[in-house]
Amino acid sequence: MKSLLDTLRPELLDPSAQALVDDLQWWSMPELGVKDPFPVSVVGEGEPLLLLHGFDSSFLEYRRMAPLLSERFQLFIPDLFGFGFSPRPMEASYGPDAVLAHLDALLQRMPAQPVGVIGASMGGSVAVEMARRQPERIHALLLLAPAGLTGRPMPVPPLLDRLGAWFLARPGVRKSLCRQAFADPDADVGAPEEQIASLHLQCPGWADALAAFARSGGFSGCGTPLPQQPLHVIWGANDRILRAPQKQAAAAILKDGVEEFDACGHLPHIDQPQRVADRCLTWFQAIASAA
Repeated sequence: MKSLLDTLRPELLDPSAQALVDDLQWWSMPELGVKDPFPVSVVGEGEPLLLLHGFDSSFLEYRRMAPLLSERFQLFIPDLFGFGFSPRPMEASYGPDAVLAHLDALLQRMPAQPVGVIGASMGGSVAVEMARRQPERIHALLLLAPAGLTGRPMPVPPLLDRLGAWFLARPGVRKSLCRQAFADPDADVGAPEEQIASLHLQCPGWADALAAFARSGGFSGCGTPLPQQPLHVIWGANDRILRAPQKQAAAAILKDGVEEFDACGHLPHIDQPQRVADRCLTWFQAIASAA
C-alpha cells in the first residue's frame, strides 16, 4: 500500500491530506500474521494521543485536526485493520477481534505511558472496547459522534455482504454518503472531500475485506458496560448518519459528559475542526490536572 500512497500523494487535492501522508510511517507487526507493514501517521510532540477513524474510512479523516493538536500532543493516527490503506491479505480474518488485536500490537509500539484516545463514528466504539481491554494504558476518551454503542451485532449473510460492498463502491453512492456526513454539504463538500472519501477503494482487497467485516457483524452494543476511564462525547446537531433514536439510546447509556455542537454533522472533526480541537485540549488538560 505504500507504493499506492506514494503514487496518489501528488494527486491529493487537499494540502492537509498531503501533509498527513508525508508524516506516514510503516510499522511491521509480524505477530498479527501479516507480512506487510501497517500505516500510522505520527505527527507532533508531547503526550501520546491515539486517533481512530470511522467505518470504511482512513487516517486521512483527521487531516484537519492533526495540525491543530500537534503542538500539544504526539498524534498516532493509524488505519484500522482491514480499512484505509492497511494491508488486506486474503487469508486474514476481518472483524472486531482483528481490529482490536491490531491496536493491541500498535499500543505496544507506542510510548510506554498512559494514552488518550479520540474515536470518531465506529472509531468511538473501537475506543471504548480498547479502554476496557487495556485500562492501564488508556487514561481518557473523547468520542466524536460514536456509532455502535447500542444495538446488537447483525452479521450480513453471504452474497448480501458482497452486494453491499459493490453498492458502496458506486461513485454516486460515495458522493451521496460524503455529502450526508456534513451539516452543510453545499458549502463544505467539494472535489477534495469527495476524493478522500473514495481514495482507499483503490487498495487491493478492499471489497473482500469490507464484505468479511460485514459478515462479522461489526461493532455493536459496545457501550455496556462503559469503561472506567473518563469519557466525553461530542454530537453534531445536524448529524444525518446517526438518527435521533440512535442518539437517544446512546445518551441513556452515556448519561453525563455529552455535548452537542450546532451547525455540525456526523464528522465534527472535519465540520468544525478548530472547535473540536479546542475541546480536546481542555478535556485532556482537565483530566491531567485531576490525576
